Amino acid sequence: MGLPHVRAKDGTEIIPQLDIRFALDLYAGVRPIRSFVGLPGPLADPRAAHIDMVLVRENTEGLFYARNRGYMEGVGNAEAAIDPMKITRGGTARICDFALNLARQRKARGKPGHVTSVDKANVFLSMAFWRKVFEERAGAFPDLLTDSAYVDATALNLVMKPWTFDVMVTENMFGDILSDLIAAFAGGMGMAPSADIGDKYALFQPAHGTAPDIAGKGIANPSAMLLSAVMMLDWLADLHSDTALADGARAIETSMERVFAQGVVRPYEFGGSSGTAEIARVVAEGL
Repeated sequence: MGLPHVRAKDGTEIIPQLDIRFALDLYAGVRPIRSFVGLPGPLADPRAAHIDMVLVRENTEGLFYARNRGYMEGVGNAEAAIDPMKITRGGTARICDFALNLARQRKARGKPGHVTSVDKANVFLSMAFWRKVFEERAGAFPDLLTDSAYVDATALNLVMKPWTFDVMVTENMFGDILSDLIAAFAGGMGMAPSADIGDKYALFQPAHGTAPDIAGKGIANPSAMLLSAVMMLDWLADLHSDTALADGARAIETSMERVFAQGVVRPYEFGGSSGTAEIARVVAEGL
């Protein structure tokens, strides 16, 4: 997220983004991924051209609860490092409700209305508790399809048949890993927007980090940033009941779809030569 070589004394990176999530209680990490016509994907199956999914990640508990709470065991040269994981009923219930409500909204727009809870309930008490709470909350949404799946099986099925997924909801660490996996379906992190949403505040940004290897070259794909702006406008539209903001979101989205489908631009990671400024300019001209 920052500069990988800048680390705390314990060897971990300095990550202010996590501090913001905890300070503002931005408990819902929202990671939508979709295919764009005109941009090649990594999967050969033609059904991969219709991928449209959202991963909802619990942002404030799970294994990330261990940040600044982990400890070394032993005297002198420590023999073990221990990081605690915490799953609460309240934290799980609100993220499950968030995902279920999101799936209901998507269903109203023609999506499947299917929520998959991802856990490891066969091994961990905390994950069995997560599954129990999810199933309780899902009972209040009889209009939706809901199921639970183990994270390892989910990783397999995401690669084998990602077009079968609609909305996923999962614990913090699982969400951190799976959100990068699904970004590959769109061609990489340059196409991966994100939102960290709470009851009062929200933060929108590309899901990728700082990419110091290409800093200053002008070749970074701005699509993730533009799609994050789309998410921001939609959130503000709902917050203020302002259809003009939602119209602005659709305008940006439609312009991006058009320029990629027509081959007007192609980012570097797709084998093209369109840089940051060119892609932004062409999308802006298409509004």
